[in-house]
Amino acid sequence: MPSVAVIGAQWGDEGKGKVTHYLAQQADMVVRSQGGNNAGHTVVVGDQVFKLHLLPSGILYPGCQAVIGNGVVLDPEVLLAEIDYLEGRNIDTSALVISDRAHLILPYHRLLDALEEDGRAERKIGTTRRGVGPAYMDKNARYGIRTVDLFEPSRLRELVIWNVERVNRVLERVYSVEPVSADEMLSICTTAAKRLAGLVADTSVLVNAALDQGQRVVFEGSQGTFLDIDHGTYPYVTSSHPVAGGVTIGSGVGPSRIDRVLGVVKAYTTRVGDGPMVTELSDETGERIRQVGHEFGTTTGRPRRVGWLDGVMLRYAARVNGLDALALNHLDVLSGMDTVRLCVAYELDGSRLVHYPASLSALERAKPVYLDLPGWPAFSPEISRRQELPGAAETFLQAIEQEVGLPLAVISTGRERGHTLILDDLFSPVQHSST
Repeated sequence: MPSVAVIGAQWGDEGKGKVTHYLAQQADMVVRSQGGNNAGHTVVVGDQVFKLHLLPSGILYPGCQAVIGNGVVLDPEVLLAEIDYLEGRNIDTSALVISDRAHLILPYHRLLDALEEDGRAERKIGTTRRGVGPAYMDKNARYGIRTVDLFEPSRLRELVIWNVERVNRVLERVYSVEPVSADEMLSICTTAAKRLAGLVADTSVLVNAALDQGQRVVFEGSQGTFLDIDHGTYPYVTSSHPVAGGVTIGSGVGPSRIDRVLGVVKAYTTRVGDGPMVTELSDETGERIRQVGHEFGTTTGRPRRVGWLDGVMLRYAARVNGLDALALNHLDVLSGMDTVRLCVAYELDGSRLVHYPASLSALERAKPVYLDLPGWPAFSPEISRRQELPGAAETFLQAIEQEVGLPLAVISTGRERGHTLILDDLFSPVQHSST
């Protein structure tokens, strides 16, 4: 049962889409297990660029089944628009399967998301206002509407009317805004039911059957470790679990069914939204990395905050995810710099920290302790072996491996899918030591 979980080891936007898409050419199935359309994956295939928000990256490969798991919150309008976007570019989406247990995002979730974020004033968390947080709130409060409900008209109508009445009380009494229409919500759901008929199923059965048959399955993470509701920089986090543990819950498989966990990182650090970022660069170097790396959000278009690679973060991500190896993207972006830096510890109030703290105030006061390394000249993205990299680039990679205590299994040398060095058989199970 060869399976790989691809996990973001930073604040998302690490390039998981490229890694997953590369793996999908060998895979029978790609499964997305959490999040919503508040995240996006950019995949470059030749001279074509695809921006995906809900659909798993494997959808671009004929013969690879794309699965949206039960842990995803699904905006039906966004999903249908994304299907139309791909079909309009001659991509067959018929292999898509959607969990009957996935919860829906409806327009009132988006409205509440925006109103709640605006109401935070100076305490904004940087939500994308896509309705993801309120949808997860409804799910946990047991108000949610699931995809299975789309195909039970009487129950759907009852749920929609009940939720709209509840939401309208909040909209009118708390926010003094116009109420939403139950008929509009029902119309959206009815349209979705017609178009998604035949695509909704118990995906846990499908995924486990694929594993039982020895098929190659990739579990595609959304966002990143430091946006996890428990393990991220709370409250500047998402509403789900992007860590490896969330994969099993959100796809309906047991932990023992994951053979390998691959952590995806950039050769530097980026972040969208508010919250502490110890290695952030607010100078010409940061702007250079932003422009060369095209660091603008796939979903929002917002400029990403940029900083040097943070080894303290990566050690934390390695621990809470149980990472087996790293996939490093955007190494080429740092080419041409005189010096590159790797954060190896934090200095806080005269003490040296090597573990990532939970305290926001500690993170805001912490100063990075850097290992300075020589830069390297530009190299061809077409190289086929790690040994062909410039010597200083190799020194940087070795420093990362030593600092995090994990091997590099993938190195990205350019934007396109083929600009990738695969250093290990990622579908080969890792033999963990018993000591």
